[in-house]
Amino acid sequence: MLIQQVARYVDYRRKLGVGFEGGEQTLTLFAHYADKHGDSHVTMDRIHKWCSQACSPERARYKYNLLRRFSMFLRAEDPGHAAPPISAFGRRQRPRPAPHLLQPEQIAAIMSAVLTLPNTSIAPYTYHCLIGLLAVTGMRVSEALALQRSDFTRDGLLVRRSKGGGSRLLPIHSTTRETIEAYLHRRSRAFSVSDDLFIVSTGRAPDRSTVRKVFAGLARQLGFRGPVGTPGPRLHDLRHSFAVRSLEACAHDYEAVRRHMAALRDYLGHSHIEHTYWYLEATPVLMRSIAAANEDRYLGRAQ
Repeated sequence: MLIQQVARYVDYRRKLGVGFEGGEQTLTLFAHYADKHGDSHVTMDRIHKWCSQACSPERARYKYNLLRRFSMFLRAEDPGHAAPPISAFGRRQRPRPAPHLLQPEQIAAIMSAVLTLPNTSIAPYTYHCLIGLLAVTGMRVSEALALQRSDFTRDGLLVRRSKGGGSRLLPIHSTTRETIEAYLHRRSRAFSVSDDLFIVSTGRAPDRSTVRKVFAGLARQLGFRGPVGTPGPRLHDLRHSFAVRSLEACAHDYEAVRRHMAALRDYLGHSHIEHTYWYLEATPVLMRSIAAANEDRYLGRAQ
């Protein structure tokens, strides 16, 4: 039965360090669908019929790509399984949203506003500390929400669940450490059913969608975002802003920039430096530095 093969495949992916909760659910649904029709192997006809029932083209592409990898995994041992072609349900069309570089005063305003939320639980303090931590470390929100209290160490924050499945240690500034310690003191008096570093009234860490909504709502309230449905600063822009501002800090020293890019790749948890380059945007500071370098080169002053 295919449901048994799904369990084996999910176990294989998790041993590689890949978070696979959503994928497991989707593959399980497909396996029950295929088993119901008496299938002993994954077939293109069954994949096509099942994916065609998806609620949107984007969801159909997601399901198809997931099933394609699953089928190729099984086919390595049994050629009776299908070899689905790449992009049979099209390629991803949605472009990456335009980044918004947040100014320090904007971040400070959002952090202050979150403390005024009408909530008597620890939630406002959690969001205050969480947003600040994302701003000064450039962490992914998923990494911050996965932090446990034991991950706050003398040497920094231990990120155990990175996007690529690896771990890394993030050194933090003394002021950041003091802020986290103050938050943990308040957390110790709050209701908790987990060892999550950041918790809300449930006693557990909030989910990503809730944090995004809180951030977007505050940005809109402060006038940093337009009406619902219009683009504006997102929670992920804290990471983007961190990457750009950190490069600006050494824009005058080109050897430092070269070293900094490699360090930034490791600090942000990127598997390839190309992913780090994507975060870099033209800003007045960087543009002035580039213009000065080109002028020096033109006048023969470049080293």
